[in-house]
Amino acid sequence: MKPYFIKTPGLIKFIFNKWVWSFSKKEKNIYLTFDDGPTPEITDWTLNELSKYNAKATFFCIGKNIENHPEIFKKIIKKKHSVGNHTFNHLNGWKVDASSYFDNFKNTATAIQQFSGFESKLFRPPYGKLNLAQSKKIRKKGYKIIMWDVLSADFDETISDKKCLENVIKNTKKGSIIVFHDSVKASKKLKYILPQILEFYTAKGYCFKSIQ
Repeated sequence: MKPYFIKTPGLIKFIFNKWVWSFSKKEKNIYLTFDDGPTPEITDWTLNELSKYNAKATFFCIGKNIENHPEIFKKIIKKKHSVGNHTFNHLNGWKVDASSYFDNFKNTATAIQQFSGFESKLFRPPYGKLNLAQSKKIRKKGYKIIMWDVLSADFDETISDKKCLENVIKNTKKGSIIVFHDSVKASKKLKYILPQILEFYTAKGYCFKSIQ
């Protein structure tokens, strides 16, 4: 697996400062985000765990998964979490032109509108890979491009569950945006780390907020 940053370097945040990497450090808020769902095998479990702590989160959904599992997608909305666009089929922005990428993005925007009744203005590029032309077209439509401050690496099958938990605990600060995945691939690690993270930060007086 190619190397990746657990904590996003400040230089990257500075260079790509029109994208959202984190929020205010003044209040004890944390922003949990879940990519790649809705997924029958794990999204329902995730929603139940969040409910135990009255925690709100943001789910960046794949368009085809919304169409395949609309009942789970609607449950995310019903539980008052926020949702965002994660392309229609997890498209790598570095491998397609801006026009094709934007069409893929629009298909997911349509699916979100169809099954939620509103237009989400949040977008996260799969793999964090987006070129400036693609970014410009999406931002021109009024979307916020939501990146992250902390990567849990729950997708990485070469690291342990404990290492995944350590990634979050060691790097999360006030205002951090943390990436998890409600996918089959990440489900084992997510089931290990999410309950512990919710308990740990609740005990420290943090609130879990959705991104608006």
